[in-house]
Amino acid sequence: MAVTIVFLGPLRDMAGADAIEATAPITWDGLLSAVNPKVAEQLRDDRVNVACAGRVLADKTSLNAQDGDEVALLPPVSGG
Repeated sequence: MAVTIVFLGPLRDMAGADAIEATAPITWDGLLSAVNPKVAEQLRDDRVNVACAGRVLADKTSLNAQDGDEVALLPPVSGG
């Protein structure tokens, strides 16, 4: 039973991987424990979003990913 955690943009560089697997189910606290401390620090930023099973969570602390879900970590969008 696993959840795939996908790192996008600069979070991928911080994580040193495109994705990792974590034991399901996974909550917000479990997500913070599953990723390295630098990524966990970024996740606490309000501008970083979390999507689960293709849906961006309005409240990322409500994360409750189940077996087979993909959790995508979405860094802030920059533009110019």
